[in-house]
Amino acid sequence: MKSVTQITVSELKKKLDNIIGFEIVGSHTAIANNIADLSDCNDSSLIWVSEKKARTIQLNEIVASLIFVPTSIRSEINADSKSCFIVSDNPRLAFALVVNDILKVNKYDGIHPTAVIHPDAKIAANVTIGAFAVIGVAEINEFTRISSNCYIHDNTQIGKNVNISAGTIIGGPGFGYEKDEKGEWVLFPHIGGVIIEDNVDIGGNTCIDRGALGNTVLKKGCKVDNLVHIAHNAIIEENSLVIAHAMVAGSVKVGKNTWVAPGALIKNGLDIGDNVFIGLGAVVIKNIPDNETWIGNPAKPLVK
Repeated sequence: MKSVTQITVSELKKKLDNIIGFEIVGSHTAIANNIADLSDCNDSSLIWVSEKKARTIQLNEIVASLIFVPTSIRSEINADSKSCFIVSDNPRLAFALVVNDILKVNKYDGIHPTAVIHPDAKIAANVTIGAFAVIGVAEINEFTRISSNCYIHDNTQIGKNVNISAGTIIGGPGFGYEKDEKGEWVLFPHIGGVIIEDNVDIGGNTCIDRGALGNTVLKKGCKVDNLVHIAHNAIIEENSLVIAHAMVAGSVKVGKNTWVAPGALIKNGLDIGDNVFIGLGAVVIKNIPDNETWIGNPAKPLVK
């Protein structure tokens, strides 16, 4: 449970108007002063209820004040309820839009005095850089947040409204070697960079390697979880998600709106299409066309 400034129904409607369709059922005078989970809410809580959960409880017995619920259970709501029900086709999204606005996720905290920043780095206004972060000759644009103990190497470009969590390394050298005539490994030069476009989120303790001769690229709206490895020259297209413990090998291209599930591995040099779903722990060793779901080891198309 998190305490917040008082939230009224009229304020809530203003936050959602012109963004997502919704209907108000029940009290129009309800007030919330905390954000909570259904399991620990009180009569002043703002909560959301999934369709699955809504089918197992008595909606009109919930004690919360402002309650986001799915349209599918609209008929079960008492119009005379003391609570306010915000009915939407996607109550989780509606809840997230309201709560993110209330919490102001992108607030500016400034640059911590322990951060080490190269004099040639280009840091825009309203960039937050946490304690003990190290920034090389990089470019970081407005309203981006670099958390504590991150290392941003040279030749890294970071767009606007990017969030990078603690302990993450961006732009380190990739893992590429060739054997010489003695059979000894020689490091292939990694002189490329990393480009991270606007509105990308990157979790903690993740590593994104710089390109060998070109760039590693994360396009607009990508979301990368904790403990992910993205290797040199990989390209992650717009709005794709790469989840914890996944490994995207060198020169892989992941298409738009694609989901790479936890623990998935993608072999180097592959092309993954748009709107693809790669299942939990899948080991991908072949290209995947658009709009397919692949699972297993080795990964294969899911036959429905």
